[in-house]
Amino acid sequence: RVPLTVRLTSFYVLASTVLLLGMAAFISTAISRHFAQLDRETLNDKIQLVQGIAGDATSPENLRRRLRDALQNHPGLYVRVDQENGQILYETKDFQFPAMLLRQSLGESENGMINWNNEHSKYQGVIARLNSPTLSIRNTRIITAIDTAHHAHFVSDLIQSLWLYVLVGAGISGLLGWWAARAGLMPLRRMKATVQLVTAHRLDQRMDVKAIPVELAELANSLNEMLQRLQNDFERLSDFSSDLAHELRTPLNNLLTQTEVILSRARGLETYRDTLVSNGEELQRLSRMVSDMLLLAKAENGLLKLPNPDHIDLAHEV
Repeated sequence: RVPLTVRLTSFYVLASTVLLLGMAAFISTAISRHFAQLDRETLNDKIQLVQGIAGDATSPENLRRRLRDALQNHPGLYVRVDQENGQILYETKDFQFPAMLLRQSLGESENGMINWNNEHSKYQGVIARLNSPTLSIRNTRIITAIDTAHHAHFVSDLIQSLWLYVLVGAGISGLLGWWAARAGLMPLRRMKATVQLVTAHRLDQRMDVKAIPVELAELANSLNEMLQRLQNDFERLSDFSSDLAHELRTPLNNLLTQTEVILSRARGLETYRDTLVSNGEELQRLSRMVSDMLLLAKAENGLLKLPNPDHIDLAHEV
């Protein structure tokens, strides 16, 4: 028994919320992928930078010096160049690469993105092979990592903003849905107001079908037809009651008049007998009227059973 306005508003809010949540999920996923792609491109650029520096380096010491000079102006970028035997050729100061990343071999994780967290930041790294024709160094790898905490904070703030937008949007959708539902159900309220005007003396009220939406036009036509049937039946009942009153008034007046005249003074036995015979005729007339009324009532309600129905040629009878 939930009101129809509440139902329509609830459905509208549910549909709007689902759409808003889908939009928020799409936006957050797209931005996260975009940042991940930017981080990947940044790491690849830095690997190419290190590869270029290593290509021109004449010695490991020269490589370390050039890398230190080139990477000192890149905050948030961390580089480690080492060999699989554990010898470190270069490593960013004051940064500790995770053990699980250092255990990775070139064959297992070359050019593969690796993510890890510490207490305050999030990092993304990649391992690549160092190719240097001027250095006779083999099995050397480059580990580059960047701090992605600023991206994570941006995505987190964006998700919070999207949640707030979804909640506000759902509330606004509820208000708009309630207004739309009430405006859409206005024809029903007009129909209700019209029906409430119908009384025994005002059966001529009808629905304005042209002012009602197409979906409710059939209902309005059905109500108009019902009101028309009620008006016709009420008029027939009123006419029948009026005719019955006229029919019963004549024999009742005759009975009352004859009885009052006879009782006005003493009469002879023969006079009383004639009066009783006349009253009996009037009573038989009333009895026939009552029988006819009962017959009509049965026929009107489909209770009349004809014993031997037969076809009659009315034209011949006329």
